[in-house]
Amino acid sequence: MGFSMAQSLTYWLSEHPSIITFRWTHTQSWGSTWSFLVTFLSLHLIISLFLHLILVLFRRRNPVPLGPIPAIHSLAMALISAGIFAGMLLSVGSEIRDTRWLWRRSKTPLQWLLCFPLGTRPTGRVFFWSYIFYLSRFLQLFRTFFSILKRRKLTFFRLFHHSILICMSFLWLEFTQSFQLIAILSTTLVYSVVYGYRFWVAVGLPGACFPVILNCQLLLLGCHLVCHLGVLCLHFRKEGCNGIGAWVFNSVLNGALLVLSLNFYVKMYLKKSKLTDDDSSSHSGHSSSVQEVKKDL
Repeated sequence: MGFSMAQSLTYWLSEHPSIITFRWTHTQSWGSTWSFLVTFLSLHLIISLFLHLILVLFRRRNPVPLGPIPAIHSLAMALISAGIFAGMLLSVGSEIRDTRWLWRRSKTPLQWLLCFPLGTRPTGRVFFWSYIFYLSRFLQLFRTFFSILKRRKLTFFRLFHHSILICMSFLWLEFTQSFQLIAILSTTLVYSVVYGYRFWVAVGLPGACFPVILNCQLLLLGCHLVCHLGVLCLHFRKEGCNGIGAWVFNSVLNGALLVLSLNFYVKMYLKKSKLTDDDSSSHSGHSSSVQEVKKDL
């Protein structure tokens, strides 16, 4: 029974004809054109600013009640991330098994994960899951709207964080960029934990005594930094990595994201430390404010 279920899962996640024959094209793949990307991100920016402006004009200081919507969104993102992780992991194993004879003399499986051979095209199993990952980034954009409606401060980090992730995911497919497989595996693994924890807290269950989301996100950024260095070394030591031009631009976006993340979290911790210093003067006010900081993290 268990073996049969494993075979069925493997088939639906890596051996289905639609997955094996997938091809990233501007005519068949939804959201695969530059015009679509620019239009959608511009629309996201306009809607975000419009929502913020409406709340400011109506002088609404209290959060807009969203009910169970954020919890449902977190659960959906956790399940989708876990599904993409499982699909990508099985697909990577299948691709190594089926195509290793093409590159085994020049690369190990780990090197292939970091550095695609020159001439690689966005077709097949792993790029199907890269495309699904790209589509899932659009669902993640709703967190920007949730933050605005909860009347949290609209910062540059919140406004552009998810847009940067969509741009990077698009570049991975458009230029068959190296490094994307490990990036997707690590990101979906971390996101399944992060969004699972957000759902856990949203339904009223007790949170951890340490910043789970902060630690996970910093661990993810650190992992990506190491992988970027690995790609750079392989590109100059071997015959070259596919999509290296897009990788350079992607590295700049990753660097910007790292700086924004560190700046955002340092400010949150400074705010938390300041609230701790004021504890002797107003204990109840301190407790509610610290809870708000934890929600931001």
